[in-house]
Amino acid sequence: MHFCKALLCLILLCITPGAKTSTSPCSLQLTRAYEDFEYYQDGDIIIGGIVSVNSYATTYTFKEEPVILCLRPSIRNYANFAVFLFGIQYINSSLNILTNMTVGYHLYDSCSDPRKAVKSVLQILSGSRKTVPNYSCTEYNKLMGFVGDHHSVTTIPIAQILGVYKYTQLYHFVKNTSDFINQNGGLFFNENGEFEYYYLITHWIGYNGTIAIKFPGLYIYWESEDKKLMIFPKAIEWRTKNKQVPRSQCSDNCFPGYRKVLKAGAQSCCYDCVQCPEREISNRTDSENCIKCPDTEWPNEKKDQCIPRLEEFLSYSDVITAVFSVLSALLFLITIGILIIFIIFKDTAIVKANNTSLSFLLLVSIMLTFPCVFLFLGRPVDITCMLRQSTFSIVFSIAISCVLGKTTMIYIVFKATKPGSVWNKWVNMKISNAVVLTFSSIQVMINITWLAASPPFQELDTRSYPGKIIVQCNEGSVMAFYSILGYMGLLAAVSFIIAFLARTLPDSFNEAKYITFSMLVFCSVWIAMIPAYLSTKGKDMVSVEIFAILTSSAGLLSCIFSPKCYIILLRPEMNTKAHLLGNKNKTIVS
Repeated sequence: MHFCKALLCLILLCITPGAKTSTSPCSLQLTRAYEDFEYYQDGDIIIGGIVSVNSYATTYTFKEEPVILCLRPSIRNYANFAVFLFGIQYINSSLNILTNMTVGYHLYDSCSDPRKAVKSVLQILSGSRKTVPNYSCTEYNKLMGFVGDHHSVTTIPIAQILGVYKYTQLYHFVKNTSDFINQNGGLFFNENGEFEYYYLITHWIGYNGTIAIKFPGLYIYWESEDKKLMIFPKAIEWRTKNKQVPRSQCSDNCFPGYRKVLKAGAQSCCYDCVQCPEREISNRTDSENCIKCPDTEWPNEKKDQCIPRLEEFLSYSDVITAVFSVLSALLFLITIGILIIFIIFKDTAIVKANNTSLSFLLLVSIMLTFPCVFLFLGRPVDITCMLRQSTFSIVFSIAISCVLGKTTMIYIVFKATKPGSVWNKWVNMKISNAVVLTFSSIQVMINITWLAASPPFQELDTRSYPGKIIVQCNEGSVMAFYSILGYMGLLAAVSFIIAFLARTLPDSFNEAKYITFSMLVFCSVWIAMIPAYLSTKGKDMVSVEIFAILTSSAGLLSCIFSPKCYIILLRPEMNTKAHLLGNKNKTIVS
C-alpha cells in the first residue's frame, strides 16, 4: 500500500486536469528478449521503471558483439517487481482514484548493472528497443515519470540522464525498505525519516588459490550500546598454527601502580610500563596518568592505593621517652634531696661560705629544668611548642646567672683581700643579686619579644620521610630561637672565663674550679648538640635536645653541689670555718 500511495502521488504530480482520455486497451505485453527483460503495458499515462529482478550481468569480453546477459534472479527483488505491477492494477481497478484514465508502464530489468540501467532508460525515453537519443517514438506527453532502481550504483546514472530531460524519478520505498544494500551491509530510514544502517563484517579466507567468505559479525546502528556489535567467534578462522586468537599488541598491559609511556618512534599501541613516581598511584590497568595522593596519605608498596601516613613524634609509648622520663624524675628527686640537705645544714660553714641565697636559687632553678623535659614529650601542640623552649631557656638562664653571680663574687672577694685594693668598695654591695636579676631579665625580654612577634607553632612535615608525617614544632623565628641559645652560651662563656681566672685563688675550698668544670661541661654538651640537632628530624631531633638539657643540668648539679654534699655528709670535720680559712687565715666573705 505504501508503494501504491507513492506511485499515485507521482501520477497526480505529472497529470493535468485537462488530460486527454485514451481508449487504448489495457493488456500486458512482455517482450521476450532474454537480454533485455522488458515489460510493457499501454495506458493514458506511462510510468517508466527500472527494477532489479536479476542480480548479476555478464561482462564484456570485446571478442564478440557485446551482449548483456542477466543471471541469478532474486526472489526478494521479484517480490518488489510484483508489488509494482500490483500497484498499477490496483490504481486502474479503483473507481475512486483515477476516473476515465488508465495507467501503463514500461519496465526494464537493470540486473543490478549500471550499463544495463543506462541502456534501459534510453530505450524507455526513445519508445523502442533501440536507443535514439533526443527522440521519442511514443505519443506526446504519455511518459510522465520514472520509478528508480534499488541500488545507488544504478540509481545515480539513471538520475543523471533523467535530469537532462526533466523527468521525475521516484525512489523505491524510501521510508520503509532498505534503499542501499550490498554484500557489505545496508542503510535504512526509520519511520521518522532518520538514517539508520548496519554493517556486515566480512571475513575473506583463502584455500589453495580459492577464496571463501564468512560473516563473523554484524554492527547494527539502531540497537542499544551493548547490542550494536554482534560477533560470532566460531565463524572466525585465525591464520595461526593453533588457530587461536593471535596477539595483536606489542606491549604487555600496565598493571595498577604503573602508567603507560609511549615508545619513541613506535606505533601508538607500543608503550613501556613505568612505575608511578613517589607520592603517586594508579588504580587501574593501562593507566596513562598517575594520581597524586593527598598530603595526609601515601602510596602502598604496590602503588595502587593511597593509605594513611604514620605520624611520627616522641610519643609516650617509645622506649627513649620512658628513659628520659625516669632520668628526669630521678634527677629532680636528687635535686630536692640536695636542697633538703642544704636546708638542714644551712648554718654550717660550707653552706654559708658559698652565698646561701644564691645556692638555694641555683638549686631551685636546676630542679625546675628537669620537669621542662616533659614539655618535649608527646604529640606537639601549639601551647607546648610555645612553652618548651621559653620555659627551659628562662629557668636555665637563671641558673647560669646564679653561677655567674657566685663566680663574680668569689673573684671580687679574693681581689679585695690585698691591701689598698680598689675592689674593697664592691665587697659589701649585692653584686651577685644584681647579676642574677639583670641577666635573667634580658633572657625574659628576648622570650617575650619572640612569643609576641613570631611564636612557635605545630607543623606537619610531609616531605622529609616517605610514608610519614613528622609532627613537630616550627620555631617561628629561627633568629629568636638561636638568640636564646646564644645568650645562654654567652652567660656560660663569661662564667667560665671568670671562674678560670679565679681557680688559683687561695682557699681550702675554692668553688671557682668546680664552676669552671661545670661550665666546661655545659659548653661541650651544647656545642656538640648543635650539629646533631641540625642534622636530624622529628623525634630524633627532640631526643638530642632533651639529652642536652638533662646532661647540662646534671653536669651543673654534680660539679657544683656534689663536693659540698660530700663534705657535709661524709667529711663533717672539714665543714668548719677554721678548715675553710686554712693556715693562712684568709677571710671568706659571704
